[in-house]
Amino acid sequence: MSVIRVLVVDDQEPFRAAMSAVVELTDGFAVVDAVASGEESVVAARELAPDLVLMDVNLPGIDGIEATRQIRALPAAPVVVLLSTYDEDEFDQGGCGAASYVPKGAFGPDRLLHEWQAATADAPPA
Repeated sequence: MSVIRVLVVDDQEPFRAAMSAVVELTDGFAVVDAVASGEESVVAARELAPDLVLMDVNLPGIDGIEATRQIRALPAAPVVVLLSTYDEDEFDQGGCGAASYVPKGAFGPDRLLHEWQAATADAPPA
């Protein structure tokens, strides 16, 4: 099995570190970069071609919703999972192309694996 390359996006360093730690603790996943803004995430996604982007919703500059739209428009676009502090039932992804939304408090290795498997279940093999 190849390693799933993950880009972590959050403007708060403690959350970037926490999400990166979850990724590194999950078998088969590795962080390729961690950035602090929507603009940086679009550039990093274009340059690094990650398989998965973990995207905070509330970011300075362009927010996570708009950054997700831009990333999903890239050729060979990665899967994007949105994260924030909102409850799952009160968050609207706004048609941005994200595979799912996960509250930060519910994010851990099992949830990461579940979201990846759900997002790629219907994808053709690479």
